[in-house]
Amino acid sequence: MKRIFSGIKPSGRLHIGNYLGAIKNWITLQDEYQCVWGIVDYHAITVPYNPKELEERVIDCAASYIAAGLDPEKSILMLQSQVKEHTELAWILNTITPISWLERVPTFKDKAKQFSKSLNMGLLDYPVLMAADIILYKADAVPVGEDQLPHLELTREIVRRFNNTFGQTFPEPKAITSSGALIKGLDGNSKMGKSLENCIYLDETPEEIWKKLSTAVTDPQRIRRNDPGDPEVCNIFSLHKLFSKKEQIDYVNNGCRTADIGCLDCKKILSNNIAAELSPIREKLIELKNNRDYLKDVLNEGIRKSKEIAIQTMSEVYDKIGTNYKFLK
Repeated sequence: MKRIFSGIKPSGRLHIGNYLGAIKNWITLQDEYQCVWGIVDYHAITVPYNPKELEERVIDCAASYIAAGLDPEKSILMLQSQVKEHTELAWILNTITPISWLERVPTFKDKAKQFSKSLNMGLLDYPVLMAADIILYKADAVPVGEDQLPHLELTREIVRRFNNTFGQTFPEPKAITSSGALIKGLDGNSKMGKSLENCIYLDETPEEIWKKLSTAVTDPQRIRRNDPGDPEVCNIFSLHKLFSKKEQIDYVNNGCRTADIGCLDCKKILSNNIAAELSPIREKLIELKNNRDYLKDVLNEGIRKSKEIAIQTMSEVYDKIGTNYKFLK
């Protein structure tokens, strides 16, 4: 069975962008691949954060993974910082990765603008650690959103450089993309994200979901209730395609174009559908967060299994780069 790796930063509660763009797709892959799902906490500390909150965020992320449908019996759920081989391999990859390759990554340019006052080496080197995350497990494929494709292509370039320099060691991981990979935030402009507070969290109640949707941006040309709109430029309609039934999508599409329904009517339908899908996840999430012994056991087992793979990979890497010194044996 081929292997895949992917992960999410524990930088805050998970939201429907994480769910639609990553986790929902991951669930379908569990029976086809040997899956390693990481909570990539070292990636989370490349931007300002509160160390006292990090443990709770890791717990929330682990609980959200399982509540949303990832099965620890089928997949490996692990915590990046507890497998030291991630950063060790990243350092080795740093020695063969030109700085120019990192400076051209689009997400670094975006982060450099967003965190101009706290720009650090971790943000620049982020893609190298990501490459190490993936190839440490010799992943054949990686489920990614379109915005992450440049990172994966950089991983493939690093793999080619390593294999050409030291001999064939790693496979070049392929991308597994999903149609729901890029989810816009409720502002209608930026990608849905925790730092921008433009998202709906997995643990929000129906009332909280409606409060956020009621003020979300719709078709900018539709100012009055009786103005006809264009659903294809409306971010709310894009969410309908992901949460609503076909007959509801058709109803909203026609009603918007003819002004038979208003934006609030459209949002109420969507709000009910999102709440219906998230309710069992929210309930399971609450149950799991109250059972921390279970989460501890799941993560410890995932860390153990991932370390077995990581140690085997690094032994091969030491041989290839010349640091497996035989005189010390």
